[in-house]
Amino acid sequence: MSDRAASPALDIQEIRKTFRQGERALHVLAGASLQVSAGEMVALVGPSGSGKSTLMQIAGLLERPDDGSIRVAGADCTAMSDGERTRLRRGAIGFVYQYHHLLPEFSALENVVLPQMIAGVGKRDARQRGQELLSRVGLGERMEHRPARLSGGEQQRVAVARALANAPSLLLADEPTGNLDPHTSDRVFEMLTGLVRDVGLAALVATHNLDLAAQMDRTLRLEDGHIVQV
Repeated sequence: MSDRAASPALDIQEIRKTFRQGERALHVLAGASLQVSAGEMVALVGPSGSGKSTLMQIAGLLERPDDGSIRVAGADCTAMSDGERTRLRRGAIGFVYQYHHLLPEFSALENVVLPQMIAGVGKRDARQRGQELLSRVGLGERMEHRPARLSGGEQQRVAVARALANAPSLLLADEPTGNLDPHTSDRVFEMLTGLVRDVGLAALVATHNLDLAAQMDRTLRLEDGHIVQV
């Protein structure tokens, strides 16, 4: 097995991030480190304002840290150009947010097809994969509907299918059920967990819901800019 194949899907070491508010320095991340391996679901918890979303943005290569290293799918991202980070993010990372951010003018299927076509997949293959994914999340009969005709839970299931469209090795979910009622939240989380387990993804899930966190393989807490094992 190569070193790359044996590497964690996500490896963050000594990440530091400071924001300036006037003359005040806010040290949001002060040496945060974590790893997530293939087939593993890891919960990231912490109070509002603790830096969870900032850490998720850095893990997703959407924001650069002030210091520290990050590896995604075995690739060292520390010195990558913006273009290199974009290409790696497009193929290796899937994102699910609290708000689904679906494109309202497109159908559920088109929302899953578009990311694939942007990545260079042909339309026919992209549609076939989109149909398969939407069927797996229970939307086989709803895939031609636009988001406005779908319930909140259905919209979030489309968002999950979209996140998996390009067969990523890492899934980053930031409060993926935070905007749903408890019953719908449980159903969406159960579906998300099943997909992660079936595909063998590495998943880092930021959540305030300790009941959901308890169902994952392990829980990490972000405290004072550091990661603490719970």
